[in-house]
Amino acid sequence: MSAPAHSLQEILHRPDIWRGLRSDSIGNRRTGHALLDRHLPGRGWPTAGLIELLIPRPGIGEMQLLIPTLRDCTQCWVAPPYRPYAPALLRAGLSPRRVLIVQPETTADTLWTLEQTVRAGSEDTVLGWCAQTPMAALRRLQLAAESTQTRLFLIRPVHCQQQPSPAPLRLYLDAADDGLYLRILKSRGGRPTAFVLPFVDPATAAAHPAVDTDTLPSVAHPHVVVSPAPAAAAAARPRPRAA
Repeated sequence: MSAPAHSLQEILHRPDIWRGLRSDSIGNRRTGHALLDRHLPGRGWPTAGLIELLIPRPGIGEMQLLIPTLRDCTQCWVAPPYRPYAPALLRAGLSPRRVLIVQPETTADTLWTLEQTVRAGSEDTVLGWCAQTPMAALRRLQLAAESTQTRLFLIRPVHCQQQPSPAPLRLYLDAADDGLYLRILKSRGGRPTAFVLPFVDPATAAAHPAVDTDTLPSVAHPHVVVSPAPAAAAAARPRPRAA
């Protein structure tokens, strides 16, 4: 009897087993933002799968949200809206040698590249920018990410929230005067909520000083070094939906 019980305990402690609102139920990789971690069921990003970030426009702070996650991991960026600026990446604590950039020409090529990159399983994290994403493509991306234990962040326009999605986690982001307005629209095992995520942690800022955006050329990647724009009206922001 002891052997089956021991095996059951091993299974129940696997990080990919959802256990309700237990802190170890979904994710064990912290986001780098303590306030966000407290609102996520696994106290961090899901260990694998599709994560949607819905934004009103590029450069409102989405990359500042992701920078702590992207440090010290291999990653692929597919179809970023602006060309990344290597010195800004270094100042943010990201090694350009560990960032693979792919710039497909069409939406179909972007979706194909995302799926093939995720299925290869060679990158810890994949970032993709794609507005027109059919439901079938979203399902394939979610299944591929889960099967290869890859974390896939898909950054899409805010109007895409009207489209159903298989993503276990969907977040709406917008700039705020003192940080990043964040609304959890969907969270497997969690609750919809909204809050302002302050930027930046003083210790992080000391280790990775902010880049002066006035000194960067026009091709600089605004997701990495942009200053947040004025916050949009609260009435225009989407309301959360139950998971």
